[in-house]
Parts: sequence; C-alpha cells; structure tokens
Amino acid sequence: MLRSAEQQSLEDVSIEAFLQSIEKKAYRMALLALSNHADAIDVLQDSMLKLVSNYEDRPSHEWKPLFYKILQNRIRDFQRQYKMKNLLFFWKSDDHDNLIEEWSDDDENHPELDVGKERMQAHVLKALQALPEKQQQCFLMRSWEGMSVIETAKAMGCSEGSVKTHYFRAVNKLRELLGEEYDVQI
Repeated sequence: MLRSAEQQSLEDVSIEAFLQSIEKKAYRMALLALSNHADAIDVLQDSMLKLVSNYEDRPSHEWKPLFYKILQNRIRDFQRQYKMKNLLFFWKSDDHDNLIEEWSDDDENHPELDVGKERMQAHVLKALQALPEKQQQCFLMRSWEGMSVIETAKAMGCSEGSVKTHYFRAVNKLRELLGEEYDVQI
C-alpha cells in the first residue's frame, strides 16, 4: 500500500516536532470544548504526556490519530468531572475565560487585524460551539487537522460511516448557522 507524502514526511519527525506541529490546533480544539484556557492547557498537556509515555515507540504515522483519541478521551473525562463538580457544588460559579480573546494566536500580535476579522472569528466560534460535541470534534479533526476519515474514526473511536455522518451534519449545521456569508466547504 502506498503512503501519502504527509505520512512519509512524518516518518522522519521526532515526537517533539510532531507535538509542536499540532499544539495550537489541539489547544484550540480543547478550548472550544472546555471554554477555559487553564483547563484546555491541562488537558492538552495530559494528552501530550500520555502520547509520549505510552506511544512514543509507535511509528510516527500513527501518532496523529492516537493523539486525537487521547485528547478526545481527556476532554470527555474533564467534562464528566466538571459536571459532577457542578452537581456537588452548585452554589459556586466558575468565571470562564473569554473564548473570543483566546481565539487569536497567543504568539502573534497583529495590530493590523480589522474589526471585521474579529467579528468573523467570533461568529464562527459561536457557530462551532453550537454543534453537538461529536460533530464539533469531527469537523475540527477533518477540517483543521486535515485528518482522513480513517484517522478521524480511530481518534473518535467510531466507524468511518459515523465520521462521515457527523461531518456531513456539522457542515450542514454550520452552513445553516453561518449563512452564505461564510461558505463552509465539505
């Protein structure tokens, strides 16, 4: 079986380089799911540590689906813990970070960004948050990460048909929420 150019290029990549290449997108995925900067960082770091400690010896072309499966599991675990904490300590409220502030790249300050781009980002972020969790994560893995249906299925722990269904529904829902102003490509 022939491997894609991306898979062959990953053969020569160290685990550190791999983690650096996915760090920002994985952070944004965790932030979108958890709505809190500190929680997203914790989940991201836990996921990276688990990948390194348990799967570093695996072939590098397997790291991406493995990492995103670990990340998805950590996000779900964190959400369960958070839900239980809220049930037990309902009188306390958490002040979540403003996601729109976190949406822009932390490392790069672009004073030339206009208000229109910030509005667009806020609008897209709000639409992504409106998606059910599986659709949201499937869309992010397929669109942001460029993962194949097979890789996404492995990462999400579901069938390829489910990935196609979640992605199709996510795209349709985003088109509905965003309108023609932001055309979502399949």
